[in-house]
Amino acid sequence: MKTVNTILMGTLIAITLACGYSAKTTPPAAGTVPAIAQLSPNSATAGAAAFTMTVNGSNFGTKAVVNWNGTAQTANTTYVTGNQLMVAIPASMIANSGTVQVTVTNPGTTGTGMYGSGGTIAETSSAVTFTIH
Repeated sequence: MKTVNTILMGTLIAITLACGYSAKTTPPAAGTVPAIAQLSPNSATAGAAAFTMTVNGSNFGTKAVVNWNGTAQTANTTYVTGNQLMVAIPASMIANSGTVQVTVTNPGTTGTGMYGSGGTIAETSSAVTFTIH
């Protein structure tokens, strides 16, 4: 009986492979690219107090995140609308003069297919310069 079960299992595996069964996945599609039109304020004085910056633009997803010199401000970003985000900037981030590159990232989404395929990739806006005087 054990031999019969082994032969049947081997046959089923062979038929399955011969039929071309495999996990078919679809790579993630391009996501929506956000765009920054304006930062308000667009500058600050070095050593000043913490403040809230408004980022105006377009295509901001509900989970969009503002990046400060490439560092995601996940806990500090608040979605307002698809055209506006708010981000809390602590005083420590403007302690020294210089320029900061501000971007917005719409995170990718996971696939929902049977094998987790599909979804979208994360997309980041072009950088806008914030000046610390």
